[in-house]
Amino acid sequence: MGTGGGLIPASLPLAPLPRHWSWQGQSIGFLEAHPPGHPAGISTVILIHGFGACSGHWRHNQPTLAEHFRVYALDLLGFGASSKPRSRLIGEPGPPDSVRYCFDLWARQVADFVESLAPADRDGPLQLVGNSIGGLVVLRASQLLLERGITPSQIILIDCAQRTLDEKRRAELPALERLLRPLVKRLVRQRGLVAPLFRALARPGFIRQVLGQAYPSGANVDDELVEMLYRPSTDPGAAESFRGFINLFEDVLAPDLLEDLTVPVRMIWGELDPWESPAEAETWRRNFPCVQELQILPGLGHCPQDEGPDQVNPILLAWLKQAESNQRNWAIR
Repeated sequence: MGTGGGLIPASLPLAPLPRHWSWQGQSIGFLEAHPPGHPAGISTVILIHGFGACSGHWRHNQPTLAEHFRVYALDLLGFGASSKPRSRLIGEPGPPDSVRYCFDLWARQVADFVESLAPADRDGPLQLVGNSIGGLVVLRASQLLLERGITPSQIILIDCAQRTLDEKRRAELPALERLLRPLVKRLVRQRGLVAPLFRALARPGFIRQVLGQAYPSGANVDDELVEMLYRPSTDPGAAESFRGFINLFEDVLAPDLLEDLTVPVRMIWGELDPWESPAEAETWRRNFPCVQELQILPGLGHCPQDEGPDQVNPILLAWLKQAESNQRNWAIR
């Protein structure tokens, strides 16, 4: 898939290669890898990162998965190597090239990416994997794909974002936070406040501090990871995607998407995730028929795929192979 938005060529080496795709006038970065020889009938696996991350956050997973499947790790619009256009909030005028950053936008990006793949890259099962907000993106993208006649074989959520700051969960907040919410919402709309806040947060030292919370074991918090997360924050427009995201007070919640979903869902969760409660994930497992399995991993935090790939990769491989086998057996009948 080149910058002109054409079909992806059929032969690439195993190691993930950086690529670009033109989507709605924007440049989308992604990493692509697959087994040598590009065997027919294998799964196409789409990996979607979380907030502030990028396609490289799958650095310890994509090469392993690509020994068996076609694997694409996308940079969501506004992150990583993708374009970072000006944000446009609800009720706000903006230039024609501005965008409203939201889960529908990112889900359309993923669904359109799937549809743009060459026929040879869509001859096997489609499986979607998302971490943090990437989990919500793949859930919503699966709905769009189903509407287009494309049925994913499986969705795998890794510490899916629970979005406790959404207005629909306002009653769960402490009284003071509820009281201050209208003021906070007014302030975070102001570019004059958001830009310096972003610059204060997007520093290597602060990024490393946040990673210390997200990765409680400390494993794999290295210079490569810090640089990977810091460098895109220096791109023009990076503060705009940040502004768009922190204003998502009214958007989708995972339970809304899981309630009527017919695609099988499996979940991996870090037991020590400081932001997304494993207890709520367990509630999802009990309440939604589409959720087939939940694996809670001791000692790991919000990004277990990067913090503990030795634990996560065997689970991913087993689940992806299982869904692939199930679809093949169903097709034979």
